[in-house]
Amino acid sequence: MNGLTWALLGAMLAVILAGCGSALGVGLAGQAAAGVVTEDPSKFVKVLVLQLLPGTQGIYGLLIGFIALSKIGLLGGGAADISKGTGMMIFAACLPIAIVGLISAYHQGKTSVASIGIIAKKPDQFGKAMLFPAMVETYAILALLISFMAVSAIPV
Repeated sequence: MNGLTWALLGAMLAVILAGCGSALGVGLAGQAAAGVVTEDPSKFVKVLVLQLLPGTQGIYGLLIGFIALSKIGLLGGGAADISKGTGMMIFAACLPIAIVGLISAYHQGKTSVASIGIIAKKPDQFGKAMLFPAMVETYAILALLISFMAVSAIPV
């Protein structure tokens, strides 16, 4: 594989894995949210916010994918001729958000399900219920930052 192939593979993994994690997490939380709204439609906005939280990892993966594609020149009209080593570095730099995005979005979805259960019983505890899935988000943000810094620092 040449450098361009490695870089494209990294960008693809960032988007695909983080996106799959978000789809799983949002889907889990959506099932719980639908059950709550069936019983009490007035809780729609609160459970919707909790359902949307696991979707951020997919956005983070997409952002890193765009940055990687821009780095290699594909978004500017033509791909740069990059070495195999540079391509492998871009691939490696995309892995933190790809892997952490996949895992954290899934677990954030599960945590959102539990928090939606809190809202079902005690809607006045929304602020506390938000904290549980937000704690999982912290690790996705850390992975986003390291992938962003790493991809940005690679000379092309």
